[in-house]
Amino acid sequence: MVSKSYTNLLDMSGEDVFDFQQPFRSLPRFVTSPSITSNPDWDTSNADDSVGPASCCVRKIIVSNFLPLNCTKDEATGQWSFSMDDNQLLVQLKDGFPMESEVVYVGSLNAEVDPGEQDQLSHKLFREYKCIPTFLPADLQQQFYHGFCKQQLWPLFHYMLPICLDKGELFDRSLFQAYVRANKIFGDKVMEAINSDDDCVWVHDYHLMLLPTFLRKKLHRIKIGFFLHSPFPSSEIYRTLPSKRGHIGIEYFGRTVSLKILAVGVHVGRLESVLRLPATISKVQEIEQRYKGKMVMLGVDDMDIFKGISLKLLGLEFLLERTPKLRGKVVLVQIINPARSTGKDVEEAINEAISVAERINIKYGSAEYKPVILIDYPIPSYEKIAYYAASDCCIVNAVRDGMNLIPYEYTVCRQGNEEIDKLRGVDKSSHHTSTLIVSEFVGCSPSLSGAFRVNPWSIEDVADALYKAMDLTQSERKLRHDKHYRYVKTHDVAYWARSFSQDLDRACKDHYSRRCWTTGFGLNFRVIALSPGFRRLSLEHFASSYKKTNRRLIFMDYDGTLVPQSSVNKVPSAEVNSILTSLCNDPKNCVFIVSGRDRTTLSEWFASCDKLGIAAEHGYFIRWNKEGEWETSSSAQDCEWKNIAEPIMEVYKETTDGSSIETKESGLVWHYQDADHDFGSCQAKELVSHLERVLANEPVVVKRGHQIVEVKPQGVSKGIVVDTVIRTLINNENAPDFLMCIGNDRSDEDMFESINEAVSRSVFPTAPDVFACSVGQKASKAKYYVDACSEVIRLLKGVTAITPRREVISQSQVTFRDILEVVS
Repeated sequence: MVSKSYTNLLDMSGEDVFDFQQPFRSLPRFVTSPSITSNPDWDTSNADDSVGPASCCVRKIIVSNFLPLNCTKDEATGQWSFSMDDNQLLVQLKDGFPMESEVVYVGSLNAEVDPGEQDQLSHKLFREYKCIPTFLPADLQQQFYHGFCKQQLWPLFHYMLPICLDKGELFDRSLFQAYVRANKIFGDKVMEAINSDDDCVWVHDYHLMLLPTFLRKKLHRIKIGFFLHSPFPSSEIYRTLPSKRGHIGIEYFGRTVSLKILAVGVHVGRLESVLRLPATISKVQEIEQRYKGKMVMLGVDDMDIFKGISLKLLGLEFLLERTPKLRGKVVLVQIINPARSTGKDVEEAINEAISVAERINIKYGSAEYKPVILIDYPIPSYEKIAYYAASDCCIVNAVRDGMNLIPYEYTVCRQGNEEIDKLRGVDKSSHHTSTLIVSEFVGCSPSLSGAFRVNPWSIEDVADALYKAMDLTQSERKLRHDKHYRYVKTHDVAYWARSFSQDLDRACKDHYSRRCWTTGFGLNFRVIALSPGFRRLSLEHFASSYKKTNRRLIFMDYDGTLVPQSSVNKVPSAEVNSILTSLCNDPKNCVFIVSGRDRTTLSEWFASCDKLGIAAEHGYFIRWNKEGEWETSSSAQDCEWKNIAEPIMEVYKETTDGSSIETKESGLVWHYQDADHDFGSCQAKELVSHLERVLANEPVVVKRGHQIVEVKPQGVSKGIVVDTVIRTLINNENAPDFLMCIGNDRSDEDMFESINEAVSRSVFPTAPDVFACSVGQKASKAKYYVDACSEVIRLLKGVTAITPRREVISQSQVTFRDILEVVS
């Protein structure tokens, strides 16, 4: 049983711990009603952890901060009324799921509910809307949402650093504790909704970034997807938050974590249906009549400091100032949605926008004409759709934003319909047009190739784009519109949801074929996924095979295998040398040390082991025994490339405190294990890129390893060493019947892979007993593992006690002939 730990603040979340070694059946969890869940059925009889997919209906569990519900309470009767908010993305994404999928929502209500009413409402919401409310306490909701999410995470994700002491923006640990508690409550509610390990949990946005960890602690095979709707900053910005931190496929503890930039879409059908409403059509006619003869620019933004509303207005002001002929001919209608948060910054943004708009209207307007129309009050959705349809150009000028869907909605609405075309007096086959101006810092910008992209901080850039938008010919407007409309039509919200679901299924396809182990506590908790056959190498099993075989081939890494990686003194101990000597003196054994270290060092360290084979510098140099000559890799070339690479490495060494350069005969290694972890890692990434560019035409490879960057000749690896030795022994009719390979890092995986391939190709006359063993319980191509270097020594020491039968001498049977045989 995993024990509780509160060694640091983050471990407060590690309260619900249990033994993960027990497999969890996928069928028994089901929801009878909110807050009532069947007891989990633990099965300890299935030792191989082979849980298959469940046969029950697969659920799509959508988790977000707020449920997609409209809710109101009649104060007179005390009755609650609810309805699904069809305008919300979370409702619309259901169109991307198969018809048979059951969709369940988990989140908070956007209203405070008395504790005495919560159970009744929970049953009602689940029964009628498949919604499970979280009901956070009011003080926790305030600290979690308005505190940590809005005051800490949201500004940070938009590149706003907490630098002003008087604004109360510095990190508040109590708010982070509230964030952790809220995510745990969400996790408990999601557990109520899960039927089986086949269910899919889709978590939305930065409010719930800890939720996947809490779910993974309880169900380590569940399919979990996370979608971040806001922009994600660089590591330099994100790590200013003083918390622990730790298609592209990333191998993470044996699991493939898929990362993908996936643009959200809009519900085209819903927009088109609203556009057909009589109220919408009437409003379109009214707007077009009101601004007849003028170019209508439209802005639709939430009121916050990152939407660039004032910058947009300043761009219009600059345009009117330098282009007098446009005065009276252009109108910017700015619709401002209500602010989602409160604070001094939001108030300042509102006041600034109003001030700039008034200044422009006073300076360039008249009694009949206002260049800026501010709509800073709530309007019905049909009216907003009407403005989309009636506007010649839409401008999104945010200084930092995620997937802003305004340009997509505008494009769909500009396609219009037959009724609107008839009112305009044009033929239904006439060409539709639209023009977009989009900030380059908005997530949807790359998908809109026909838009004018602007730097919102540059007033001149915005003004130029506004002028170009007005100066476009009708045919250019049509071409841009057609291109955008085709994209938005085919990449709608259903496409987004379907793509996300398919990507998640693809990433999780190996879940049932893996064995899962757990490590860490609290937010340091991790699930390690291992292949089903991956198991600890026992001395009994190893020794049994060792004893009955006659031609043994043994490969061993050195650092991290025979001596701990953390050891300051890397020189082999007397015990290690004694064990290696004993192994090598057995005529049935062929033993190799395969290391990245240079041949001079290895020769000195193992001088006492006459019969030990050594492969130095990852196999660039090979020697079969102490008396043998060093053989150089066939890929050995001149090292002129060092004159290019070494000066570059020197620059990085000088600019990275704690780093060093190791010069080998075959290559160069830049070490940064003693440098600052984050800075060293960034420098390593940059160094790899730099070296790959300048050495592109050289016969070398640039590799990044554990806290190193190495440049070495092509065609040199530990895997090739294994191939060479095996091939040589087979050609000499001395094919091994026992094959052991043990190592601890990435380079050793090449040896395991070579052995696996040799066995699968049946290159051996008789299949040998194979013991490919990783030091450490981690994802590996090896079949076995041991926990530490001490276990490696114990295994080797155990088999050195095994001697050939003819060498066994007991006191009762000893003869002179026996002694001669042993000595010989």
